[in-house]
Amino acid sequence: MKATVTVAICTHNRARDTAEAIESVLAQSYAPEAIEIVVVDNRSTDDTARVVARYADQPGSRVRYLLENRLGLSVARNRAITEAEGTYILFLDDDAIAGREWVEQIVDVFERDPQIGCVGGKIEPRWETAEPDWIPAEHRGVFTILDYSDQVVEMPAPAIPYGANVAFRRSVFEWMQPFREDLGRVGTSLLSSEESELIARLRERCKVYYTPHAPVEHKIAKERTTKKWFLRRIFWQGVSDAVRRQDNSPLMLAKHAIRLLQAVGGSLLTIFHFKRFLRQIVNICYRNGSLVGILRYSGKGG
Repeated sequence: MKATVTVAICTHNRARDTAEAIESVLAQSYAPEAIEIVVVDNRSTDDTARVVARYADQPGSRVRYLLENRLGLSVARNRAITEAEGTYILFLDDDAIAGREWVEQIVDVFERDPQIGCVGGKIEPRWETAEPDWIPAEHRGVFTILDYSDQVVEMPAPAIPYGANVAFRRSVFEWMQPFREDLGRVGTSLLSSEESELIARLRERCKVYYTPHAPVEHKIAKERTTKKWFLRRIFWQGVSDAVRRQDNSPLMLAKHAIRLLQAVGGSLLTIFHFKRFLRQIVNICYRNGSLVGILRYSGKGG
């Protein structure tokens, strides 16, 4: 039987987490024979291959293991798109665990309207340690937390689903290029924005929907709850947004340089108010990242 759904799990050195992600898909309420699981191993150096083989080598298994030696999350995702057989491609992060009705609820939304090209679901945090109380509410999204609506709704721009729980109608890739490979995680870098760039292009012809009924739990490791990691993530968001825009003009460079200076000046006025000061530091990190991203793109010759 040909799969209706391809669940794509792209992984790099997270063998144990990947096994838990696979287990959550194998436990779905949706017909198991209609689901294939494609695990793209993005040049892992741990025992990912052996762990996935335990599932792939079982009689009648719907789990496929693919080794992708070119490093990069977008590269791995594009390999999954190329290899997928399902009508719908559901991406699940290797450190996420799908709720039991995840596949069923995602497919239900797609089948409401053939113009729906992308569906995302709720992403609930699973903190390894307690959630820090200093995180600005407007920046919880950098931890891949999403609770957009309590009902199934269309997501107008610029709102987007997040990559830990996002699905696409496979046919959209017949007319649209997949993920940009100059964006997205590569090794230890925190480059991102590949999802927002792709979904912006998809919106030219398709609708984007959100469902709260297809949740996943996303693990947030202890090392990601430090201010150092948080500010590094914000810096890389600035880099990512600049690279995504592909605008290395002198005007854009001057614009972000001025905003960086304004942010530095503003921080001095809030130094005795921690939360306001943190917001200014966040702004400084983002603007600094934007400048680096513009120069980085310029260095590649546009």
